[in-house]
Formats: sequence, C-alpha cells, structure tokens
Amino acid sequence: SCCWRFCIMIRHIICVGFCSTGSSTSDQVYQTPANIYKKKGETAKIHCSHSILNYNSILWYKQLENRQLQFLGYVYYNNAYPEAGVDVKMEGNAEKEKTCTLIAEALSLDSSAVYFCAASYHSYYTVALF
Repeated sequence: SCCWRFCIMIRHIICVGFCSTGSSTSDQVYQTPANIYKKKGETAKIHCSHSILNYNSILWYKQLENRQLQFLGYVYYNNAYPEAGVDVKMEGNAEKEKTCTLIAEALSLDSSAVYFCAASYHSYYTVALF
C-alpha cells in the first residue's frame, strides 16, 4: 500500500492522510507527493495513478470524522464527475499509467481528513429503446 499526507498549518499542524492499495503486486495504485504542507486558504493537489490493464476510472473518497466515507466523485477516462456540493475539483486521465488529480482549493479545517483513491473498471452502456 501507499500513503499520502498533507498538513495545514494554522495554530497547530493538521495532517491529512491519503492511502490506497492495489489488488496484487502487479496491480498497484499510486499517489504523489508523499507529503505536502499547506496553510489555510492554499491549494493542495493529490495525484493518483494505477498500473491495472483496462481500468478506466479513478474514484475519490474522503473519510469523515465519524469514519464514514464520503464519495467525492470520479474520473472516467478524462472526464470528471464530482458529486454535487463537494469542495474539490478533479482532472486528468484514469487510464493505466496516466494521472488523475484531486484539487482542494481554499483549504480549511474541514479539509482535514483522510482521502482515498481507488482504480476501477467502469462500463458505460447506452440502451436505446424503440
């Protein structure tokens, strides 16, 4: 597994962890950079990539204080689909060995959390009824 952490400096340092795992030794999910230190109001970027053939989506989650996961949205190929009301942006390409980025702007205490990304295969079918 690989973990990522950023910290917000206000009066004391608040650290945000970020972790994910792959399903085997050859199927991995990666995040960079390893550490970021930010002040309130600044922007943080988390980069996520994977090495899994045919996987075409990166999903983003935020772990809340009650330990429940909040789904932030996902990137399908190079299209971002953030959930309504989330305070982050997403960009990039979710294909193998490409990079997706989660962007948290105007960091605040509410930004402090554990963030997860996951790689997935998403099939999209359009059904036409006649």
